[in-house]
Amino acid sequence: MLSPALDATIRDRSREFEQARRLPDDIAAALTSEGAFASWIPQVYGGEQVSAQAGLDHITAVAEADGAVGWCVMIALTTSLTAYFLPDRYGKEIFHARAVTGGFAAPAGTAVVVEGGLRVSGRWAWGSGTSHCTTIGGRVRLVDQTGATAPRSDGLVAPFVFFDREDVELLDTWHTAGLAGTGSTDYRVERAFVPEGRWVQLGTAAPVIQAPLAQFPLFGLLALGVAAVSIGITRRALTETTALAADKRPQGSGRTLAERAETQATVSRAEATVRSAAAFMADVTGQAWETAAAGDPLSLEHRRGLRLAATDATARCAAAVRDLHLVAGGVDVYLTSPIQRCFRDIHVATQHAMTSARTYELVGRLALGLDTDTRQL
Repeated sequence: MLSPALDATIRDRSREFEQARRLPDDIAAALTSEGAFASWIPQVYGGEQVSAQAGLDHITAVAEADGAVGWCVMIALTTSLTAYFLPDRYGKEIFHARAVTGGFAAPAGTAVVVEGGLRVSGRWAWGSGTSHCTTIGGRVRLVDQTGATAPRSDGLVAPFVFFDREDVELLDTWHTAGLAGTGSTDYRVERAFVPEGRWVQLGTAAPVIQAPLAQFPLFGLLALGVAAVSIGITRRALTETTALAADKRPQGSGRTLAERAETQATVSRAEATVRSAAAFMADVTGQAWETAAAGDPLSLEHRRGLRLAATDATARCAAAVRDLHLVAGGVDVYLTSPIQRCFRDIHVATQHAMTSARTYELVGRLALGLDTDTRQL
């Protein structure tokens, strides 16, 4: 968890993060010093290696202070899950107590096989936190000289590769309605060399470090991370709405906002949403953790439950924040309003592919016993 001092600093400087469209260096350094990015890094590399639930709780707490900061922590934590699958040499090189990793998991780049590794070119979007990352990665597709997909003889076809930091160019593309402080800009590399084995074949790689976290699907924990950010943002919106309602008297009204029945009902529903969403996530995460801790692989039903809980939490939290934004009234049209920032931030979170509305269809097909492509689970 954040220290009280850093929590207060983040809350006070949220507007600064949004205007800068990235986290300032001193905030990133303070988060690193407090271990905010190291929760899921393996202990053998100097990380904390806490449980899945403890990591999600940490993300939620940071996101309650500021959604963009929570998002950056979430990206670092979920990217660090690759540490359990990397060859030991690169695990030690990339991951340590002060490591901050990030990157985009869609195969937006291409790689050709060369002596000693891969030669990679490409451009990726959604590079959250890349300005303060110690190492940046990106997923690639192996191709031949004509650009056609060309898996290697050992089956390597679409690995997530890690670049030398100096090979990555950050592009100024992050001009957004919400989560502006994440600095989720596009980035690119041109003919970057990636040495043999400095990659993870997502979804099929066997863990090098045996641990319960290595049994969890990366996409499942990524979805839960997005949901954890959404819960934190909603908690902040509730706090801000409660404070506003105690003092604000809507124009022409003799009562405070808090004395209005609509406000009372909206706040109650939002609280119920946050608590029930968190409980659902904790339930399925706890069941999956018990299985993983016993050394058993997670079942398809475990994976389905993780994604359903994450998607539902994100959707319902966004609806709750929207209602709080509406009940706040005219004051919430101003960019200085923290409730409006919560509203904008959470509606960017809803656009993430891992928790988008179409996930309901995926998990619903499985519930109905229909043939379903489950690779994204």
